[in-house]
Amino acid sequence: MSHDWSESGEGKAEELREVLGIVADKVPSLLRGLRDIIYSPEAAENMAGAVSTFYKKLVDAGIPKEEAMDMAKGYMINLRELVTGSKGIDLGDLARRKRDKEED
Repeated sequence: MSHDWSESGEGKAEELREVLGIVADKVPSLLRGLRDIIYSPEAAENMAGAVSTFYKKLVDAGIPKEEAMDMAKGYMINLRELVTGSKGIDLGDLARRKRDKEED
């Protein structure tokens, strides 16, 4: 199997490199903006209300309190871990790698 390294192939590679560079620049700031919205005081109040309601409904339905508490904890999604990369993919790594490459 051979690769087509013709000028059009090189042009496509350069175009892809440019698009990925833009994505690496924009995605981290987009995620920071989403984080700021998700972790605002209003969002915290809404999440607390949702978790509280979920817990109360479970207890009212006859679920033991300890089990309902475990289920309520599981109900909460910690997006911070996803964004910061402590669990899942570190999306900010794209921008760091690009900056490191530019500094070399």
